[in-house]
Amino acid sequence: MEANISLRAGTASGTLLSIMPNILSEDIKKTIILAVVGAVVSFIVSLLLKRLTKNKK
Repeated sequence: MEANISLRAGTASGTLLSIMPNILSEDIKKTIILAVVGAVVSFIVSLLLKRLTKNKK
């Protein structure tokens, strides 16, 4: 069966609009802070691992 693009778009936008009121601004702030912390930690760990492997060569 071929799925109609407007049906997919309607389903996706309806789902998104029904979820939006349940997301609190505090949750968004927490998510942004955790994403920033995770990116910084990942960057630092990758730099440390690069230095460790560079010293062994």
